[in-house]
Amino acid sequence: MERESASEPSSDRRVRRSRAALMRAAVELVSERGTSGVPVADIAEAADVSRQVLYQHFGDRDSLLLEAALDLLERALTPSLPDELSAVNSRDHVLVLARHFVEHRSFYRAMLTGPSGFALNRALSEFFLPINRANVTRHFGDELEPRTADDLAAFITGGASAFFNVWVVEADDPLDPEALADRLMRVTIALGAIATEESHP
Repeated sequence: MERESASEPSSDRRVRRSRAALMRAAVELVSERGTSGVPVADIAEAADVSRQVLYQHFGDRDSLLLEAALDLLERALTPSLPDELSAVNSRDHVLVLARHFVEHRSFYRAMLTGPSGFALNRALSEFFLPINRANVTRHFGDELEPRTADDLAAFITGGASAFFNVWVVEADDPLDPEALADRLMRVTIALGAIATEESHP
């Protein structure tokens, strides 16, 4: 049972509980049905709130689904990301991410192939861009001007997103996170070799 702080107003606790219940219900229903076209009434009923509450908190169903997807991702991945990114092998990060997508494949596949697909891809890119920017900075140091470093981080983020999207949506079951991590590490090594060759002709 969730403990409530005595100093937190009860209205704030109700809002927090309602939002969490709606996001949880959205993930569960989309996962079960394999579509993001779940009626608002069904989500509200599963969360034990009114449709009005859903609209008050999120505005519409697609906004709720996007928030639910980001919340799901952040809760799963944020604890695995160290303050100092160099402290953990990047393959470990890929495996954490891949295993998360395996666990929630039905949900993400429905989201990526539905009306919220573009918005979800953009939000995922915004989530991972700072991580890739830090990795670029760690790898190249001051060798790249800031704009080029930003562009490279965006390029890597976009490529990795496309890679994951195809894997989640189209790959045969069962998904193999170890194999995906190995493929991405080979790409990373190849990119590193190209960058080294270009900077030291």
